[in-house]
Amino acid sequence: MLGKGEKKRIVVKVGTSTLTHETGKTNIARIAKLASVLSDLKNEGYEVILVSSGAIGVGTGKLRLSEKPETTKGLQAAAAVGQCELMFLYDKMFSEYGVVVSQLLFTSDELYNEESKGHLVDTFNQLLEYDCLPIVNENDSISVEELLNGDNDCLSARVAEITGSDLLILLTDTNGLYDSDPSANPSAKLIETVDEINDDIRAIAGSAGKRGTGGFTTKIKAAEIAVNSGIPVVIMNGSKPTDIYKVLEGRPIGTYFKAVKK
Repeated sequence: MLGKGEKKRIVVKVGTSTLTHETGKTNIARIAKLASVLSDLKNEGYEVILVSSGAIGVGTGKLRLSEKPETTKGLQAAAAVGQCELMFLYDKMFSEYGVVVSQLLFTSDELYNEESKGHLVDTFNQLLEYDCLPIVNENDSISVEELLNGDNDCLSARVAEITGSDLLILLTDTNGLYDSDPSANPSAKLIETVDEINDDIRAIAGSAGKRGTGGFTTKIKAAEIAVNSGIPVVIMNGSKPTDIYKVLEGRPIGTYFKAVKK
């Protein structure tokens, strides 16, 4: 998918449903495997940016709450606790492979302010030059837009856009985009390639899952942002992070959204 000699900068977005168990507690084995794969990709020569949801889910577990808070202030508090724990886990697991991680918390507002966006781009580029792996999350403790609606999907597309990335991979809890709801229709078929995001594609986008706030509606919006910026997108199941290797080899994994030619 990314040819030899080309710049190889990829953004990987991981959702709450991939980072937590059905119990709501942290899926430590999944995070460890993801850290292993992304570290190996860095060794192979890729520049990797990770956009990670999961702070609310991890914070809910850390606070020993029976379920995710229903109030906005409860969600923000859980995010504040969970972000600390999440970065601790990432730092610990990536350090096993000699990879230095960095934390970038910001809101979507910064991406629409030219001065702030310029500072962000400079920071990303410098971190990558230092051979760091930037880990991005929406600053949920002060911003509620992504917290309530987006689950970082569109944020990851914006990050891919401003960093001039070559590929966006969205890890989720399904195998990709189906032509109908696979939980309701056993005959639903996986759509392997989307040549154009049109009203038909938007219409079949699914609703939110149990443990995240996004869903296929926001993933399609994110894919549209990226492909319109010339960046192809893959939506795939995050249960096997090693499948990212297959994506980069050009093998059919998940749903591939073709970039719009400029």
